[in-house]
Amino acid sequence: MASFAAQAALRAKWTDLVESTDVSTNVTSGMKSVVGWLKQASLDVREVGRRTLTNLSMPQEKITILHYNDVYNVDQGKAARFLTAIKQFDSETPLVLFSGDALSPSMLSTLTSGAQMVPVLNAVGTHCAVFGNHDFDFGLEVLSKRVLDTNFPWLMSNVIDNETGRALGDGKVTHAVDWKSKRIGLIGLVEKEWLETLATINPDEVTYIDFVEAGQKLTSQLKQEGCDIVIALTHMRMPNDMKLAEKCDEIDLILGGHDHVYSVEIVNNKYIIKSGTDFDHFSKITLKFESGSHGFDITVDKIKVDEMYDADPDLSIELEQYTELIEGKMDEVLGEFNVELDGRFEMIRTSETNLGNWVCDVILAATKADLVILNSGTLRSDCIHPAGPFTMRDLMMIVPITDPLTVIELTGREIIEALENGVSMYPKLEGRFPQVAGISFAFYPGRTPGNRIERDLVKIGDEYLKPDSKYQLATKTYLRQGSDGYTVFKQAPIIVDEENCLELGLAIQNHFNAIKIRLGKTKQCSKHRQSLVTLSRRHSLVRMLDGGDLDGPTPLRKHLPNSDAVPEKVPRFSRRASLDELENESCLLTPRIERRIITLTEQLGKDLLAEKERSFSDTSIIPEENEISPQDYS
Repeated sequence: MASFAAQAALRAKWTDLVESTDVSTNVTSGMKSVVGWLKQASLDVREVGRRTLTNLSMPQEKITILHYNDVYNVDQGKAARFLTAIKQFDSETPLVLFSGDALSPSMLSTLTSGAQMVPVLNAVGTHCAVFGNHDFDFGLEVLSKRVLDTNFPWLMSNVIDNETGRALGDGKVTHAVDWKSKRIGLIGLVEKEWLETLATINPDEVTYIDFVEAGQKLTSQLKQEGCDIVIALTHMRMPNDMKLAEKCDEIDLILGGHDHVYSVEIVNNKYIIKSGTDFDHFSKITLKFESGSHGFDITVDKIKVDEMYDADPDLSIELEQYTELIEGKMDEVLGEFNVELDGRFEMIRTSETNLGNWVCDVILAATKADLVILNSGTLRSDCIHPAGPFTMRDLMMIVPITDPLTVIELTGREIIEALENGVSMYPKLEGRFPQVAGISFAFYPGRTPGNRIERDLVKIGDEYLKPDSKYQLATKTYLRQGSDGYTVFKQAPIIVDEENCLELGLAIQNHFNAIKIRLGKTKQCSKHRQSLVTLSRRHSLVRMLDGGDLDGPTPLRKHLPNSDAVPEKVPRFSRRASLDELENESCLLTPRIERRIITLTEQLGKDLLAEKERSFSDTSIIPEENEISPQDYS
């Protein structure tokens, strides 16, 4: 992991390096790659500036731009009709620009890792694009392959990959084109909010440059080097696009994505345009320049793509090959389990199972939430999966539909309410019965619904649940909307929405891929991969190494009676080794029953409550002074 000081150094050098082609001879080796990256960005801009008007076509006073963003599903002729709609403007020689999100999520992408989107992006004549968050869903190795297969540049102007010293995803920092009578500069900006949610990218291994600062610096540079106008391709929420428009006077036009809406706003005398989603719409933007001037008037036409457009026959034929590939992909081996997985409805809808535990652990690691509650109806195979190779067919049997995930915030009291709903129909084989991770609970099936959860035995990680404390819970969007009786989720604040979360099937695929990376079974050698270990397990280990089990809020520690000893710091290498052991354990693929869900009799309930009381009486809880910060070990 890059140290804070190293990242600060990268960040501090950004401004000077963008503006200079001179590389100091005394920079560190770690900085040289970043220097080269930023130097190349500056050289790219200067190359545009050196081009002369003799290389341009005859001046024209009108430029047509076609813009689209956030496209996912190519089936049912949507993509092929979209191409036909785009082609109707071929006579105007349009500049086609894309604002990110194509490779995921969709059911077909789950099987092809987004390969089916490449011929579409190429066929519509895309000239330049910015990366979207979902373009990273399958990891950098897959993204690199997709970028190589497209015939246009991708931009990432304000995020550095610390491992390579280049733009994240091997994108370009800037791009410029000579279009009719004008020179057009392009930059690609993203927001930090979604960058921090990427399951396949290690946030400690990237350096983020604020989009306003990057926009100001790069736009100024492009204008100085001869660009007539600068267009920012963005993948950000509208408030950040509006902030960019307000703060960056020299940007002429903002073409955005990420928000799945069609929207046109004017801020600081510049247009912000978002062009819908999923091949349903695109924008035709006409720039009309006054003769001999860089000033222009703009008109925006919203183009709706529906059945009035015939599907392009050539693209339709090309996309058919991907549907034919599906059957072959079904036998692809994702990983190998050392134990059988129990997905039988009679078990998974009434009790804890190792399949439910494993799936929920994957969600917990991918979302970095405190806990997971998943309705068992999500897991559809209704069979025992034997130990041995686990294929895409097995995955599709278990999770046959696209299931977006989300993270919400709940109080302890609301979590208990959700659990009460989950066990309310027991012993009926209802899909609302929960499978969980990061939480353990016990319930009395003989009591009336709504009074079955033993509240004093609910634990979040190592700590007993506190009714008024707030916790981050990962679940499906389906449940967040109140389905299956989980109405308590409907009003919960959304911490990470489905747009910034992985789809469940993809999270599982990424887990297998992370194991391969961990074991050195892929070509990629990178720290960027989905986590194999949940944060709760990491925190449990850290607390254990710091001085014993935790049995209360973070500032409290459990000490043996009559012991005044202060836990010694655990050396960093010991901590790292122990975390490595956790990851190695996850690679073994041996999920098991862990008493996350306990079915109580009245007597067993009394026994467990008495055991809890004894554990408290045998120890004393004292405030810990001089709390050791985790940074001390980094």
